[in-house]
Amino acid sequence: MSSTRVLITGAGGQLGQAMAAGWPDADVVPVTRHDLDVTSRRDVDAMVAGVRPTIVINCAAYTNVDGAEDEPETAFAVNAWAPGLIAKAAAAAGAVFVHFSTDFVFDGEHTEPYTEEDRPNPRSAYAASKLLGEWLAAEHGRSYVLRVESLFGGPRASSSVDRMLAALRSGAPVRAFVDRSVSPSYVQDVVRSTVALFAHDAPYGVYHCVNSGWTDWSTLAREVAKLAGITGATIEDVRLADAGLRASRPRFAALSNAKLARAGVVLPTWQDALARYIAGT
Repeated sequence: MSSTRVLITGAGGQLGQAMAAGWPDADVVPVTRHDLDVTSRRDVDAMVAGVRPTIVINCAAYTNVDGAEDEPETAFAVNAWAPGLIAKAAAAAGAVFVHFSTDFVFDGEHTEPYTEEDRPNPRSAYAASKLLGEWLAAEHGRSYVLRVESLFGGPRASSSVDRMLAALRSGAPVRAFVDRSVSPSYVQDVVRSTVALFAHDAPYGVYHCVNSGWTDWSTLAREVAKLAGITGATIEDVRLADAGLRASRPRFAALSNAKLARAGVVLPTWQDALARYIAGT
C-alpha cells in the first residue's frame, strides 16, 4: 500500500480520527470541517484535485438525530448532498470512494437482523438524509457504502457506550433502552474492516460493517458494568415510547454482517469488542 494515498474527510470526529490513524503503509491526508466545507462543490473539487488520492473516505456526518427534525436542510446538506459531491470528485480523480451510513435507514419492524437486501424505510429526517447519501455515493461505481451503528471507542470517545461507561464509573445511574436492539460497532474494528476490504479486493457495494450479534441497550449496559468490574451499578430500564425523543428510532436495528464475512472480512462479536475496548480504557 506504499503507493496508496487516502483522503479522509470528517477526520476530526470519532470515526474519522480512528480512520486517519488506522491505515498502514499509506499516505494519509486527514481533513476536518475546519479544513474543508464538504457542502461546497468548489472546495471539494479543489481539495480532491489537489491531493490526488487513490482512496477517498468520507467520515463527515451530521449526527444529531433529533436536531435534524428542526434542521433538515443542514442534515441533508451534510449527509446527502455532500457525499454526492465527494463521490463525483473521487470519480474524476480515479479514486475509490468509501462512505459510511447507518442502521437508521431501516424502520426497525424486523425480528431478525437486517441484510443488505432488505428494503430501507427511513422514519426521520436524519434517516432519510443518510439513505439519500447512500444512493448518491453509490452513483460512483467504484464505491463502498458501509453501514455502522452504535459506534464506540476510538481517540474521540463520545458515543452512547462511552458516556455510559463514564457514568457507571462515576457511580451515576444509567438509563438504557430495554426495547431497542442494536449491533454495536467498535471503531477500531470498523477501521480494520475498511482496510481489509481493499486487501481482499472485495466487490464494491453496500455492506453492514458492525460487530457480530446484537443486544438491547439495557443488556449492553449491564455487560459494560460487568466488564468494568463495577458492582452495584444502577441501571434503569427505559422504553422508547417513554423517552420523549423528537425523532423516531428503529426499535429492532440489528444488522447482519454475513455479506462482509463472505467477502473475507470477519468481525468479532460485540461482546469481544466491548471487552477489548474496556480493557484498554
